[in-house]
Amino acid sequence: MPQNQDAIACSMYLSTCVAGASLEEAEEGAEEEENQSVHDATGGVPKQGHFQVVGTVAKSPDKKLNFPVETYVVSNRDELLNHLLESDVIIYSITEELSQIEEASWAVSALHTEIENFDNQKLFILISSAMTWARSKPLDPDDPEIPFTEDDYRRRKCHLNFKDHISVEKLVIKMGKSNKGKFSTYVIASGVPYGAEEGILHTIFKEAWMGETPALSIYGDGQNIIPLIHVSDLASVLQNIVDRRPRTHYLVAVDDSVHTLEEIVKCISTHLGPGKAQKVSKEAAFLNKELTQLDIDHLLVNLRMEAVFLKENFNINWVSQTGIVENIESVIKEYKQTRGLLPIRICILGPPAVGKTTVSKLLCKHYKLHHIHIKDVITEAIDKLERLVKSPPEEEEEGEEGPETWQELLDSVKENMEQNGGRLDDVYVIRFMKEKLKSMPCQNQGYVLDGYPKTYEQAKELFTSEEGEEEEESRSKAPHFDKTITPDFVISLDASDEFLKNRVINLPESTVAGTHYAQDRFLRVLATFRELNTEDETVLNYFDEAEIHPLHIDVSKDDDPQYKDIIKQITEEVGEPRNYGLTPEELAELELKQAEESLSREAERKAELERLEAEEEAEKVARWEEWNSRLEEVKRQEHEMLEAQSVPLRNYLMKNVMPTLIEGLNECCKVRPDDPVDYLAEYLFKRNPQIE
Repeated sequence: MPQNQDAIACSMYLSTCVAGASLEEAEEGAEEEENQSVHDATGGVPKQGHFQVVGTVAKSPDKKLNFPVETYVVSNRDELLNHLLESDVIIYSITEELSQIEEASWAVSALHTEIENFDNQKLFILISSAMTWARSKPLDPDDPEIPFTEDDYRRRKCHLNFKDHISVEKLVIKMGKSNKGKFSTYVIASGVPYGAEEGILHTIFKEAWMGETPALSIYGDGQNIIPLIHVSDLASVLQNIVDRRPRTHYLVAVDDSVHTLEEIVKCISTHLGPGKAQKVSKEAAFLNKELTQLDIDHLLVNLRMEAVFLKENFNINWVSQTGIVENIESVIKEYKQTRGLLPIRICILGPPAVGKTTVSKLLCKHYKLHHIHIKDVITEAIDKLERLVKSPPEEEEEGEEGPETWQELLDSVKENMEQNGGRLDDVYVIRFMKEKLKSMPCQNQGYVLDGYPKTYEQAKELFTSEEGEEEEESRSKAPHFDKTITPDFVISLDASDEFLKNRVINLPESTVAGTHYAQDRFLRVLATFRELNTEDETVLNYFDEAEIHPLHIDVSKDDDPQYKDIIKQITEEVGEPRNYGLTPEELAELELKQAEESLSREAERKAELERLEAEEEAEKVARWEEWNSRLEEVKRQEHEMLEAQSVPLRNYLMKNVMPTLIEGLNECCKVRPDDPVDYLAEYLFKRNPQIE
């Protein structure tokens, strides 16, 4: 099976199925055991008797898929054909990857030419799209609500962008007619698959989860009906085809729902996103960079279909027979688990001035979480109450409080703050904090709770499950924790009083002014914190009882104002981020930053190289000058030494040689002999003084 999102989900499901199991009547509890939804594409090791799944991949996957027996990165068609011939069932999905259309057409044709070489019957199943029915005329013009079924497949007319899909459908059906005993083919006209990574609907799910828009978009009037099917139910259809080999070779696979685009978007928005949806023009869909043409075509289709043959002849343990709206909670849970979008909930505790807020903001930036500070929560809650009182929403949900209740609460809060000098009682703080932690952004991405709760009782009131209070009193002393808001990680930052006092003293005056860092106030706040957090009584005990054991970090050991070592310790404890990663804008910013850093490093390297070369040149010149200086000094010393050594010789010459020599020269000048040298030598020989 070639791998795309739907194919991966179906493959994983089939790897958990026992061959022939769908032929048996469903037993009680079989649905939970055998037909579980797809949560993790890594799956488990294939078991004896289960379908052995192999598949092709365009490239080696980032993480290993454990459920297939083998995956192939195919380089050519001959190699691919050999793998296909080794399989008993070949499944091609052309619902998402348009590149698979041509390959599926080639594959069924190539297999058909090899029929005579088959040792046993082979099945070829094509998962196509219901979009090949998109322009079909109503069965009854007077009653357009009559759904299409398998019996009408010869009358189907495709969407203009799905002509290739219907062509390969016809080819697959044709190739299966020549020798059904050896080569049987089936086509499944699948509704828009949802579940697992959500496929076509993923853009809507992602926009809701991100929470960056005040309302999700409904393209057009939203009254178009979209045929749907959960990927696990689609996989169950595949299982039944393999086990039963039905005589009907063209099947419609949709659930029982008849949901409009508006119903789907509003449902996703309510349970995953901002809770609101707005209608925009169909043309606006083309401005959404996340949507492909394939996505837009599916979202704007208006098509009623009913899977009559499946319901009458197949044994399907439905995961979502009634549709996405009725099963939205389980679908969202599956979506988050499959895509690794589980919330990260962190609580940062510690004494004043220890750096809780700085660390919290750094963690929020790293993990893309929401920073929850008690002061901000209270301000936001009061502002919200004032807005609701001033401008009540036009539509009130069932069970939602009304304007009178909001006004009463707002008055109580303001009165309480006046009586307490601007502070608010725990009963209100905990109420507002619970609402914040249960808000969709915190439920989706998670949060970093900054410095709250401060006491054991506050933690108990905030995190104890309301549903579990009666059970707690009647059956057990152990508290029941609300897992939807209780932090997964508790970080306790600590430092000595002396360290904290010195830190506050060294803060700029502008930072200290008007805050609890003012000297007298800080000392009171610090003393109060120590009183509330003794060895026997501390808010940390609550988390220990919940088996959320705090990570203790001594801040005084790290002088870095950026807390790099502390952040590293925490991120190693928490693990990798659980989100969609960097946005295109963030990627562009990161690339720009990396380019700037690269240029800066190159400039620094070049400057350093030039500096070293200059230093080396200067050192050469200095050494040359020093060598010349030393050489001159040596020459001077040699000259002086020669001068000193020549004094006795000169004295000897002046006393014993020069007088006689001068006389001889004078005499030679007077006589002017023909041979002056011989004359002078003779003269010196005759006049040589006797030296004792």
